Amino acid sequence: MVENELKDLVAEILKQKCENNYIEVKAAKEGCPKIIDTLSSFSNQSGGGKIVFGIDENYEICGVYSADDLQKKIMEQSLQMVPQVRPLCTTARFGDKLVVCAEIQEIDNFDKPCFYGGVGRMKGSYIRVGDGDRKMSEYEVYSYEAFKRSIRDELRTDFNAEEEDLESESFDRYMTILREKKPNLAELPEKKLMRLQSLEVSGKPTLAAIMLFCDYPQAFFPQLSITAVVVPGIQKSASGPVGERFIDNARLEGNIPQMLDAAVSFVRRNMKTRTIIDPNTGKRADRTEYPVVALRELILNALIHRDYSVHTENSPIVIEMYSDRFMIENPGGLYGRMTLDRLGEMSADTRNPAIANAMEVMEQTENRFSGIPTIRNAMKDFKLPEPFFENDRGVFRATLYNRIEAETDEPETRVPYEPEVLEFCKKPRSRAELERRFKGMITIAYLMKMTIRPLIDRGKLKMTLPDKPKSKNQKYYS
Repeated sequence: MVENELKDLVAEILKQKCENNYIEVKAAKEGCPKIIDTLSSFSNQSGGGKIVFGIDENYEICGVYSADDLQKKIMEQSLQMVPQVRPLCTTARFGDKLVVCAEIQEIDNFDKPCFYGGVGRMKGSYIRVGDGDRKMSEYEVYSYEAFKRSIRDELRTDFNAEEEDLESESFDRYMTILREKKPNLAELPEKKLMRLQSLEVSGKPTLAAIMLFCDYPQAFFPQLSITAVVVPGIQKSASGPVGERFIDNARLEGNIPQMLDAAVSFVRRNMKTRTIIDPNTGKRADRTEYPVVALRELILNALIHRDYSVHTENSPIVIEMYSDRFMIENPGGLYGRMTLDRLGEMSADTRNPAIANAMEVMEQTENRFSGIPTIRNAMKDFKLPEPFFENDRGVFRATLYNRIEAETDEPETRVPYEPEVLEFCKKPRSRAELERRFKGMITIAYLMKMTIRPLIDRGKLKMTLPDKPKSKNQKYYS
């Protein structure tokens, strides 16, 4: 950042009078404030962030006590972080006052979490939430450690599980297929083959083996299942004609192949289906609300790539169907070095390779990282919006939107939360403020995509920074 860019940034802060995910304001008139929490959170979040010193709590320029000494103190605190943070400092003069900005870069995923060495990883790791820093949960810290230390939670065992619990048709079929597909393994005894395929450790079946082949894995891991609901409207508070909260509601159990089949069946029976007549041939054909291949890939990905650690074993996969969208959420965010912008464009680090390999042997998946491209292509073929993916604090969420109702209803009536948003935005509101207002009702990503942007297109909402639509300081007003 150069001086003129800092002056522009300060002007925006004074105009907006707020902090956000990427901007932290400190007065620093009497000395250097403590910033280790923010150094941690900005280093751990995508895109990093900026700490601006010399602006007080009323968002007025108060200037810093000494630009030279402040930068030394910033560096002293930065060197106490693990790994050490290297901020880039810029100074700008406003009359007789100086403002200093410290830019904090995001660190590599392999080095996360960045934490304050004085209290250790568990107490000194932070993430940015809105305009504040929040201490990472035990699981959030663990998720980084699991990747760095190659911890394979799918290989843990349960004290009560025995090898006889794998005596099933699916296990026998798997072993037969495995020997047919891999001749070099064909003559090995079953016990050795199980060990080589990560299905057995010290005479005990692994979690991977139980989830793949046990007739009822939930006897050992009760919550490793799928909960599925169908909501009559576009939000959970909606109710149907006779006051019903859910049109359909089920807990889907069994091993992974069984849950996959059950979930696909649940979604299929709750999808709308249209009959389309080809104008050229006159032939009739049924068309589902969403491409089944895309739904199956999403469910399969959730079952294979969810987190199976003790931290998430009480969290099932969640499927929610609304009148305008399908959503699936699984515990465990993106694993390793994968980021949202790289989904489907590069091979991913695999959280559960034993499960993935077994599903490939059983021809349930290709295991060639083709799932995301398949989903995108299927939605494109159906002329539906791009699938929407979110990675939110240890949860990965995928959403498919439909347009079946939109083809018959007037578009003006289909913007969700329109009255509430227009009322709330009578005063300019930031993305963080919108997220807080609708927390627990809807995700901010969905709100931005399905409400804010359509209302802007229709002229019902305006941006405070129309020339910079992606600005971190953007606000919206009606």
